[in-house]
Amino acid sequence: MKKPGGKYMIASSLTAALGGLLFGFDTAVISGTIPFITKYFQLSDAMLGWAVSSALIGCIFGSVSIGKPGDIFGRKLMLKVLALFFIISSIGTAFSQTLTQFVIFRFIGGLAIGGASVLSPLYISEISPAKIRGRLVSIGQLAIVSGILISFFSNYFLINTGENNWRWMFLAGGVPALAFFTLLFFISSSPRWLVMVGETERANLVIKKLNPDENCDYILEEIVQSIQLESVKTESSVLFQKPYLKVVFIGIIVGAMGALTGINTLMYYAPTIFQSVGFSSDSALLQTVIMGASNLIFTMIGMTMIDKFGRKFLLMLGALGMSLFLLLIALNVVFGLLGPFALLACIIGYQAMFASTMGVVMWVLLAEMFPNNIRARASSIGSFTNWVFNAAISFLFPVIIGFFGTSTEGNKIGLGVVFSFYAIITLLSFFFYKKYLIETKGKTLEQIERLVLKN
Repeated sequence: MKKPGGKYMIASSLTAALGGLLFGFDTAVISGTIPFITKYFQLSDAMLGWAVSSALIGCIFGSVSIGKPGDIFGRKLMLKVLALFFIISSIGTAFSQTLTQFVIFRFIGGLAIGGASVLSPLYISEISPAKIRGRLVSIGQLAIVSGILISFFSNYFLINTGENNWRWMFLAGGVPALAFFTLLFFISSSPRWLVMVGETERANLVIKKLNPDENCDYILEEIVQSIQLESVKTESSVLFQKPYLKVVFIGIIVGAMGALTGINTLMYYAPTIFQSVGFSSDSALLQTVIMGASNLIFTMIGMTMIDKFGRKFLLMLGALGMSLFLLLIALNVVFGLLGPFALLACIIGYQAMFASTMGVVMWVLLAEMFPNNIRARASSIGSFTNWVFNAAISFLFPVIIGFFGTSTEGNKIGLGVVFSFYAIITLLSFFFYKKYLIETKGKTLEQIERLVLKN
């Protein structure tokens, strides 16, 4: 018996996942440039927070605004638009002469990141069979962490290229952005979107191309029945009315928790954190490369587990493991229990738990848990929530640390407070997942829809 998923489906999934790679690269590349842009633009703590979080402001607008265009113009076309935004942002930030220019191009990049965070996993979920949908959608998360790792490597190898090293770090992102834009011309539109806009015959051809060994007529009929169950609603207010309100609320909480675990604090400020406990600048960047490699390895482990153990189990396991390691990070930073390398070990432990659970599961859930007729817009709400909290955290982090003073002792206390907060919130999320999450493992999108609407 052949495994579900043809070669064209895999190739299409990998192409869409390049949006995730750029998502990871563009969000993480800033971490290695912080000392250099701080000096070049003469940034205060608040200005640094703004320089970092400006992309995340773009992510907020990109994620919340992409749903409706994705429904009207299709996932594929809007991914092409986002690819162009990635290219413009990469070139623009690299050649910025003022902080205002830098922030504008980072904002444009943020629009692309936010939009890709919705449409890339959404597209993959809509072309994937139920049995392997978790693994295929989590290719997007693998691409995200690969992009993070690539940015860390790129920053590390470009650090000694002179006073304009930070410009080269940003410009490097233009290469995968151009590849993403080009490859999008070779994939098909989502069959579920084609049914939504009345192009059933085209949808049937795409389904046959994606699933050459499956009962394509049955797949198409199930999609058509789901779309016809209720007319496609264009008003955003419908998301907050029955029967959708509960599942949209759950999606909002899942999106928020993806940020409130604190993962992006490590992504953006890891070199700063390592320097505060004694690592040199070069060594701190090397530690981020180690973190990036760990992130990649444990994401791959999570991909092997998601369709076996399910989404709910992994989120609950991750909440317990992450809260423990976050507490250890806080204690180690404040009291220096076992030295800087023990801190690195705790961070990698935390990151391993995040990557193999929340990191893999969140984007899969947001791409599959909503009914067909509202999926793009509801998914964008969950992603929007994630980016709102990411932006707030990224902006406030240097401000909170600075509040406790610029001395080494003040930095340590500030870091301890921040990571203790993350530990408490992450532990509370365990109880939310246990009570409210519906397991979606092994179910078609249409089966999930019936289950969601029933509850």
